[in-house]
Amino acid sequence: MSSREDEALALAAVDALTGQLALAPKPGLPDPRDLGARATRRDHRDHCSLRWSAKALAPGLAAMAAAARRTGEPSPGLRAELGAIGRCTEHSVALAGGGHRGALWTLGLLVAATALDPGARPGDVTATAKKIAAHRDRKAPRRPSRGSSVSAKYGAAGARGEARAGFPHVRRALDALAGSRGAGADEAEARLDALLTVMSTLQDTELLHMAGPLGLRHVQAGAREVLDAGGTATAAGRAALHALDADLRTRAWSPRGSAGLLAGALFLDALPVTAAPRAA
Repeated sequence: MSSREDEALALAAVDALTGQLALAPKPGLPDPRDLGARATRRDHRDHCSLRWSAKALAPGLAAMAAAARRTGEPSPGLRAELGAIGRCTEHSVALAGGGHRGALWTLGLLVAATALDPGARPGDVTATAKKIAAHRDRKAPRRPSRGSSVSAKYGAAGARGEARAGFPHVRRALDALAGSRGAGADEAEARLDALLTVMSTLQDTELLHMAGPLGLRHVQAGAREVLDAGGTATAAGRAALHALDADLRTRAWSPRGSAGLLAGALFLDALPVTAAPRAA
């Protein structure tokens, strides 16, 4: 049974995910403008169903935190247990409407890393998550996923590579949040700037699958245009954002990998008020 601390970490992670979902406009991604289903991809899910299914992550994330607290170190055994919990959670989320697979991977590792060292700063959490992800999940299904197949085809880091590198794009998103807030952006603008910062450099395997390397570079360049124009707090940046959003909607390209990593950054950004203080 998970403790209140484990449940609090899980709810904080779900809050981060729903906070990401609440942003608008998110280029090529479901957001509150969706009154019904918007065709961002063939197997699209609308904003309302994604918010509903996000709540189904909570029990699994709490179990991951409990497993980490019980294990006490980023060991191969913990990695295997997190994998087993993750697969069960994916099934629960699918029954609730689906989605969030990438966010579950990111948030699960970050929640477990936080549970191992309550009160740790974001950089310490990503370093611990890196240690967990370095271990192979020997009980994982041997069939390749779409993401791993795309990673192998194009040499992209993919979700596993991102975790094994210590979530560099999560850290970049955190830096972007701080920079935009410091420059006077409101919270929604800062979060959108953080999303675009991730989009501008991430080798998103979903985009590579949909659009190939040329499409990925097109999206990365569009995100940089918004940031180079001053970010979403400026008139020029806002215009560039709307142009990018319209372009990705037309092309039905969805940078889902960036959305999941932003959720991870928002979770870490809230750590000072959601995690238990470090013992003296």
